[in-house]
Amino acid sequence: MKTKQERFAHLFGTLAEKQLFNGVVLAAENGKVIYQAAYGVADLASGRKLEIDSVFELASVSKPITALGMIKLVEQGKASYDEPIGRWLPDLPYKGITIRHLLNHTSGLPDYMELFSIHWDRTKIATNQDVLKMLIAHRPPVYFEPNESWLYSNTGYVLLAILIEKIAGKSFSSYLKEELFTPLGMNHTQVYNRRYRKEQIENYAYGYVYDLHADCYALPDFVADMDYVVYLDGIQGDGTVNSTLADLLKLDQALYTGQLVSGETWQEMVAPVHLNNGETFDYGFGWLLEENEEKGRIMSHTGGWPGYSTMLSHYHDHNKTLMILRNFEQEAEFEQAVNMAAENILFDLPSDLPTAPPKKKLANIDPAIYSAYVGNYVLDNKEQTALTVTTEEGRLYLQAEGNMRVELYPLTDTRFFVRSVPIEVEFVPSETKCADSIMISEDGHRSSARRA
Repeated sequence: MKTKQERFAHLFGTLAEKQLFNGVVLAAENGKVIYQAAYGVADLASGRKLEIDSVFELASVSKPITALGMIKLVEQGKASYDEPIGRWLPDLPYKGITIRHLLNHTSGLPDYMELFSIHWDRTKIATNQDVLKMLIAHRPPVYFEPNESWLYSNTGYVLLAILIEKIAGKSFSSYLKEELFTPLGMNHTQVYNRRYRKEQIENYAYGYVYDLHADCYALPDFVADMDYVVYLDGIQGDGTVNSTLADLLKLDQALYTGQLVSGETWQEMVAPVHLNNGETFDYGFGWLLEENEEKGRIMSHTGGWPGYSTMLSHYHDHNKTLMILRNFEQEAEFEQAVNMAAENILFDLPSDLPTAPPKKKLANIDPAIYSAYVGNYVLDNKEQTALTVTTEEGRLYLQAEGNMRVELYPLTDTRFFVRSVPIEVEFVPSETKCADSIMISEDGHRSSARRA
């Protein structure tokens, strides 16, 4: 029978040979590394290879770290979870939101990324203060009143970073360094805004996406529907912590051993959300929570940002840890299958080598046909979500209310797909040749939208 190390090497080595994995992986038991490896390229321009200590953008795996920053302030008596954030942000036009609501995604705050996609001057790089100014100036409506529901909120974690600065009296990056990174010996971890600060980090892993039009991997900065990676680059809290496998393991074990927060704090941090209606949701302060019959209590978070896909899971009852950091885009479903295969190996369970979905090719169609699809649609769901279809420079785009605009890539004259996620969109033409409805397929579920 193969050892865990042999099984990990087979899984990731085989995928890397097929160019289906580019990244680093670490598995640990009782705080000791049992497997770690780096596969692929860190910088396409120079051909520099990834190493075990390569520095990755963590994307939303930054959120547990931002949450810890606020948790430390509460432990120090400088704030409390249930006091309104209006104490520090009196001009914010949303009342009744507490620090707890920000930490566990129950604030109902609108999405700042959509706001910037509509109103921002894209020649400038936005910062956290710009997020606050935009919310105050435009006052987009909340999705729900505080603690009435649960909805993942990047805006909430940007506001947490702003609050940390106001309460601590120093920059978000300096505070995290002084309170977390330096005490734990996380010497290769920092808040890093690559385009905003124009600073070079040694052994940095650049993140790449697949440019379907050029049929090659490229930096997202130069892919049309991902220009937001540039103009949103100065924003912190919901992402932009950069780190290494070794540093993340130090953080992981400091939490597990009680070195970082008190036992009382830890219990509050991993308590699930309790909504006003009595329902619960398995998310704590920056951690997704799970109870698994075979694997026990799991604290985890994943992250996704153009060019990066990250995952950190801690299996508390067994003191096992799994981290996978990628810097080459793959299909989301395939990445999840790889994560699950690695998790099963860690627990000595059966696992199969995941099969990558067939590579989609763009159909060669006349962009003039897009004019028949342009317009406003309404999704047939409870919320009656508004959809907007537009064209720009011969390409077709779809934007759902509350979400960023995405490009629609042609499979046929009427069928299109969205990159990296299992979504297909089909336009249904009418007698006038203009589409009067859209059929949307996602994960085997079909929904429709009618022209408004």
